[in-house]
Amino acid sequence: MRVIGLKLSIVRKLCSFTSEETVGSLTFEKISILFMTESFPSVAVVILNWNGRKFLEEFLPTVCATDYPSLEIYVADNASQDDSVDFVRQHYPGITLISNSGNVGFAEGYNQALSKIEAAYYVLLNQDVAVDPAWIRPLVMFMETHAAAGACQPKILAQHRREQFEYAGAAGGWIDRWGYAFCRGRIFEELETDRGQYDDPARVFWASGAALFIRAELYHRAGGLDACFFAHMEEIDLCWRLQRLGYEVWCCPASVVYHVGGGSLPRGNSRKTFLNYRNNLIMMHKNLSGMQRFFTLLGRLSLDGLSALRSLVKGDAGELSAILKAHRGYYGWRFGKSRGQYNLPADPVYRRSFSSLAGVYRGSVVWQYFVRHKKTFSSLDINQK
Repeated sequence: MRVIGLKLSIVRKLCSFTSEETVGSLTFEKISILFMTESFPSVAVVILNWNGRKFLEEFLPTVCATDYPSLEIYVADNASQDDSVDFVRQHYPGITLISNSGNVGFAEGYNQALSKIEAAYYVLLNQDVAVDPAWIRPLVMFMETHAAAGACQPKILAQHRREQFEYAGAAGGWIDRWGYAFCRGRIFEELETDRGQYDDPARVFWASGAALFIRAELYHRAGGLDACFFAHMEEIDLCWRLQRLGYEVWCCPASVVYHVGGGSLPRGNSRKTFLNYRNNLIMMHKNLSGMQRFFTLLGRLSLDGLSALRSLVKGDAGELSAILKAHRGYYGWRFGKSRGQYNLPADPVYRRSFSSLAGVYRGSVVWQYFVRHKKTFSSLDINQK
């Protein structure tokens, strides 16, 4: 028998229950035995690459140093034009390279790659993420002891300011009634310092695509990432569908990774602004229905109009143009013949309402942030009706 190396006190903390409590039919003692044997669920870490030679050179060594015995690492390349593929072939012959059909974006890039990979769990890992050797173990431990969890994420800190949460995920994602995404540890551009305030495992609405840990079977059952998104918001859309299928999404802060952020499109880039606004509208149209869809989209379109007006006042022509193009893009998707698949499995539980899901803030985070000047997640009244 070979011991994984997790102290039993850490096991208990990760699973968040005492020796007398159970998770499903598993007692603490049974879990301790399970994770001290050589039975390890298979994990595939898949890094989507596009012209990322500098990131691969810097961060692949940390991924390859991961301490988990049943691990395979893949680099899925979106037709890079730099020498990143040759770099991986030369320096990391043990890593499997997958060549996608072109620069098909984050969503379709992962769909193409994951269709060729078999594992119990997938990890969608950005090319600009550094990891600690033990980062996989707490995630596997958590998922193996929480049968209702469909996906989770580690705590995500900034690579260059490791005491600070990182924009793309922080300690787990939430969403407000109008579809604005924010995080435990990050609201809009305000990043909190990590003082351990979000160190308990918590249910969230979405897990970050920078380090998304998901059951492989559920990834495919839920329909994968929506290719029409290209990039941005697609992981929120997927996690929304997982919740509507009856599964939970969690943040597991016992695992920590470090993200550079903006590796493909930096914040403030007009293309990124366009994708965020357009994809948010598409996501809400897909996942809401009836009068709730009508009133939520009406409110969101109005708020987007205020954002456009703010851009006009600031003289930010790029942002203004991106918002207007995003609305045209949404209407083009909505009424166009090539709208694409909704990615909604035919499942009765799929009718679960938006407000009943975990990680939904029933107020307006825009109002709280810009009017009431509440800049941190912990300052919000998250239980308000």
